[in-house]
Order: sequence, then C-alpha cells, then structure tokens
Amino acid sequence: MNTPSRVAATLSLAVLLGGGGYWAGTNNLGEVIGRQVTEVADAATISPNQTPTGTIVYYRHPDGLPQFSAAPKTTDDGRPFLAVRESEDVSFSAAAAKPINTSKAAEVSAKPTERKILYYRNPMGLPDTSKVPKKDSMGMDYIPVFEGDQGDASTVKVSLGKLQRTGVKTVTAEMASISRKIQVPGTVALDERLISLISMRTDSFVDDVANVTTGDHINKGEKLFRFYSREIATAASEYAAGRSDARGNGDAGSALRLRNLGVPQEVIDSIANTRQVPPSISYVAPRDGIILERMATTGMMAKPGDLLFRIADISNVWVIADVPEYDLASVRNGAEVNVTVRSLPGKTFKGVIDLIYPQVDMQARTTKVRIELPNPDGVLLANMYAEVQIEAGAPNPVVAVPNSAVIDTGDRQVVFVDKGEGRFEPKDVTLGVRGEDKTEITKGIAVGDKVVVAANFLLDAESNLNSALSAMTEEAKP
Repeated sequence: MNTPSRVAATLSLAVLLGGGGYWAGTNNLGEVIGRQVTEVADAATISPNQTPTGTIVYYRHPDGLPQFSAAPKTTDDGRPFLAVRESEDVSFSAAAAKPINTSKAAEVSAKPTERKILYYRNPMGLPDTSKVPKKDSMGMDYIPVFEGDQGDASTVKVSLGKLQRTGVKTVTAEMASISRKIQVPGTVALDERLISLISMRTDSFVDDVANVTTGDHINKGEKLFRFYSREIATAASEYAAGRSDARGNGDAGSALRLRNLGVPQEVIDSIANTRQVPPSISYVAPRDGIILERMATTGMMAKPGDLLFRIADISNVWVIADVPEYDLASVRNGAEVNVTVRSLPGKTFKGVIDLIYPQVDMQARTTKVRIELPNPDGVLLANMYAEVQIEAGAPNPVVAVPNSAVIDTGDRQVVFVDKGEGRFEPKDVTLGVRGEDKTEITKGIAVGDKVVVAANFLLDAESNLNSALSAMTEEAKP
C-alpha cells in the first residue's frame, strides 16, 4: 500500500472510532453494561432457591456489617460469623449468567436490610449511646441496636457464649419447708404462776417461826410458823359451839368465815372433830419451792396484808429472750428452742416459745419472747444469762428459691426468670420467711419457674441499662 492509501485508511479509522465513541457516550452504553454486570453478580450471590454449596470462601458479620474474616470468628456479643460458600460468592461463570427472577432476588436482598438501626451502645455496658458508628476509648466498636431487639425494655437477652463466660446459673422454684436458726440473748426468770406470797388476813401475833431462811428449800405441808388471832379464835369458838349444838346453818356460816380468815382446812377439820379451839394455829407451806424472802419474826404483830414469806417453785422456769424486730416474722408460738448457759458448760436445755410479748422496745427495737423450760434439778437460777437458739421458719411447704436468687435493693425485691433462648425477665416478688439457704416467695414466682442464682447482678445491671436506653430512645423520637 502506498503512502496516500495509508493516510486515507488511517483517517477513515479515526472517523469510525470517534463516531462510535460519540454514539456510546450519548446512549449511556457504560452505565448499561455496568448495570448488567451488577445484576449478574447480585443474582449469583443471592441464589435464593438453591442450598449453598462448595467450600467456605470467607466468613461475614451476622448483621450484614462490612466485617469479614478468613477464619471462624465471633462478634463482640458472642455470636458467630456466618460462613459464605462458593455458590454464595460473586461469580461471573456461565452458571451465574443464567436467567433469574430479578424481582425475587431484589426482595431477598432487601430482607437483611429491613431492620433499622436505632442507635449504637457502648460495648462495655456504659450508659453512652451514639446515632452513628463510633469507637470507645479502647478502640472497641459500639454495638448496633436494631429495631425490634429491645422488646420489653427490662428483658435481658444474652448469647450462649456470653452466658458461659458470665457464669449464669438457674434452678427451679419448688415447694419446700424453710428453716433457720435465730441466735439471741436471754435471761432466766421465775415462773410468775409458781410464786406464793404468805400474809395474814387479820391482826395476828406470830410465834414459833420455823428454822428456815432465805434460799432454803421447803416442801409442801412443812410448818412455817404459828400465830394467834383474836378474830380467828372468836370465829373458831362459834364454829365449835355450832357443831356441838348441831345447827346446820351455823356450821356452814362459821366454817366459811374461818376459811375467809385464812385458816387452813386441816385446822377447821380438827376443830370439828375435837370441838376445841387451839390456842394457836400452824401455817404450813402451800407448795414445794425455794424461800425467796422471810419477813416473819417470832413475837411480831402482823397486820393484814403484811408479807411474811415468799416462796417460788423452780421446777419450771422462764427464759426471756430479746428478738430483733426484723426476725419477728420468722418466730411463732410453739417453736422449739435450745438454751445454753455459760455457767453450765456442756448442758443444753430444750423448751418451747410460750408467749411473744405484744410490744417492741422503742430503744433497742426488740421484742421479748418467753420460753418455758423444765428445771427438775433446780440448776437454772433466776437472772442467769442465757444464749437462745430459736428454730424459726415455715413448717409447712411453701414456694421457695435459693437466697442468692433474690436481689434486694431495699425498695424492691427482684428475681430473674429464665424465659429460654437466652432471655431473662426480672420479676418483682414479695418475700416471706428467709431461711438458712432458701427464701419463701409469697407473690411473683410460681413452682416450676427457672430462676437465676448466679451472675444475676450482671443481668440486673444490663436490665437497668436497657430500661435507661429505652427511655432515652423514646425521648429522642419526634
């Protein structure tokens, strides 16, 4: 080809290329080709009607975030990354070029992005949120909170991996008898019902007092002293005369008068039999016991009501214990009690609660509890210091959970219930008797509920955080 021909061919090719470029530019040929390539790639990635096949190419974030890994990995909250196989990856092979239903592909591709991100929360659980992705001071990404993830603001959802790391444990609420021991101080006291006071009912002269002193033991029927009373002597003479005359009314009236004047029945019977009035009358001990006081002296003149002897039967004694006000709900009448005394080491006295006094001490905030103890040997003495152990609790089976399941904030008592699938719901409960290892639940929990007994304080913190974040989100809404 000669030179003029070459120049003509070159000019023709330039005109064709220039015209073709102008036509492609005016008809958006690049955009069309790019769109077709994108549609083929998306279709190959989605494969909505086929089960993923082939080897695993990489792993992607379960929430669709732009985070990938060549090896298995978990998110900050313990969820595993999703495996992406060859058939799911973008491919430009012939298989990927097959016609597909673009409407379904568009629908499937839109599903992962349907969930709306409400905000991003601090990965360390701090009450800090952000409307845009950010990192904390240690470089950790803030965790997205999606719409619908909140549900009940107080409900806590924890992944299986995080459950294992935090050590969350649950048990089942059941019917059980709750028992506990309350240790309180006490003091030995005399039984008021077993104390006798000896006094005269009329003017009397006392003589021939028995050789007994304060602290001596005396038996029932033993002579205490002899006395003479003019009024008693007159009534005895009338009674003896009435018996001799066989007047029935006089017999009944005179005998009753002598009894009202405190003359023992044995003396009245003796007067009836002998028809003689004794010069003095013996007064005998009305019960076995210890002489607590002796005021009688030979030759003294006793006025009506003057105390001559005070005798106490110590075969049974009381122990008065001071129970704190907050333990009163666990104490009941008839509860068994073990009592020990420091001055009697190695001995344990068993008794029962006889009375719970109906008042609380204003200063000590305690209530007195009366315990009745047998004291056949007389070793327990009045005013001894005692240590009291009360068997408290609920004798009948009640709904109970371990003590560690209850979170007591002072204002409210909360138990977390396991709802399954890593969801935990806080329940406000009403407490009954608190035992050594279990607590009675009178309201809020039923038998069979699974309650959290370990790491529940972490769940409580997360629940409070969720409630705070939910409130912040509601306030932020227009």
